[in-house]
Amino acid sequence: MERYGLLGKRLDYSFSKSFFTEKFDQDSISATYENIELSDVEKLKLFFSKEVYNYQGLNVTIPYKQDVIPYLTRLSDDAKAIGAVNTIKVEGKELIGHNTDAYGFGKSIKPFFRNVHEKALILGTGGASKAVEYVLENLGVEVFYLSRSPEGANQFSYDEANELMINTFKLIVNCTPLGTHPNVDEMPNIPIQFVGKDHLVVDLIYNPEETKLLRLARENDADTMNGLSMLQHQALKAWDIWQS
Repeated sequence: MERYGLLGKRLDYSFSKSFFTEKFDQDSISATYENIELSDVEKLKLFFSKEVYNYQGLNVTIPYKQDVIPYLTRLSDDAKAIGAVNTIKVEGKELIGHNTDAYGFGKSIKPFFRNVHEKALILGTGGASKAVEYVLENLGVEVFYLSRSPEGANQFSYDEANELMINTFKLIVNCTPLGTHPNVDEMPNIPIQFVGKDHLVVDLIYNPEETKLLRLARENDADTMNGLSMLQHQALKAWDIWQS
């Protein structure tokens, strides 16, 4: 029986295990999917020293999408360009890193994307944000970040977020975990009251279905999208990679 799994730190909220378990059952596939919780980078290192070869494929989530890269044999072109990995294919002793987050985000945003969304503000600078930036820049969108520790000309601190900034960036994408169940009263510190009907506000969180950020944006007539569609698209793409 083939084995697949998800690497991460806290996985009790994980989408992947239920998604793949249901897929394997529906399609009569002889395989299992496990949550592999690793509390720190030392545990991650230990996993790659021996356990990894017991699996045919792995997904990777917060906070290890960049930490896994040194342990991999090679990266796909997308993963190399993005600098983050969320899917690993095990081929014998080779570990090949891919990024299907970009594919998933591109597919999910397509029905919502309009010409007015020419500038994007990404909240957070982790592995998922890099995939979002990759997709948006390929669409010709100018990308900037809000970060707790801004670095470089295209990053601002949350303290700098104001009405002018929100009016300038008609596309806002939350790539932080703020607002994830059970902490549903949390949200990134931005003046969300200034979004309007020309805005698209995306939250990569899917549990809850509507975060506080999305609810407040919707109440101001913005278009909103959560992360469920992206997860579904990226998971199916990961399965295609494992079976190729």
